[in-house]
Amino acid sequence: MAVPKRKTSHSRKGMRRSHHHLQTPMLVECSHCHQMKPSHTVCPNCGYYRGRKVIEVK
Repeated sequence: MAVPKRKTSHSRKGMRRSHHHLQTPMLVECSHCHQMKPSHTVCPNCGYYRGRKVIEVK
């Protein structure tokens, strides 16, 4: 079984984890109601996706 020969330093550990942060969600404008929504999803405001009505929103 492989065992590390040296302790991983704080700096090296931090450099490895530098991309483990939260990212802001990518939002696009709905072409029907012009509200911001996540891309490639049905609009939660109007229920349209790619120009046609997919779900009924109350």
